[in-house]
Amino acid sequence: QVQLVESGGGLVQAGGSLRLSCAASGRTFSSYYMGWFRQAPGKEREFVTAIKWSGGSTYYADSVKGRFTISRDNAKNTVYLQMNSLKPEDTAVYYCAAKTSWLGTVRGRSEYDYWGQGTQVTVSS
Repeated sequence: QVQLVESGGGLVQAGGSLRLSCAASGRTFSSYYMGWFRQAPGKEREFVTAIKWSGGSTYYADSVKGRFTISRDNAKNTVYLQMNSLKPEDTAVYYCAAKTSWLGTVRGRSEYDYWGQGTQVTVSS
């Protein structure tokens, strides 16, 4: 089992920044990738970004490329999502997730085995 706890969400004006954190505990060594997804009201949960624990390869959705940065601190078992130049359309609940297989795509939500409870990000115009 892997437990994930997100923090750092909040209300910010358009153009502002926020940093989300995801602290992992439990059988963290079983996770190959960590991802961030988001879900806006009335919409499907969508892929935002992912990082490989070992080696640090990163993957981004086109909508956030150049504005968001994912990073990890292996010693703290924590993944971060730095969000800059935020837009109102970034408003959503952001979820951290762990993928325990190296097979499959990092962009598919069904590929992830463990999820955090989510943290709300609201960007005002």
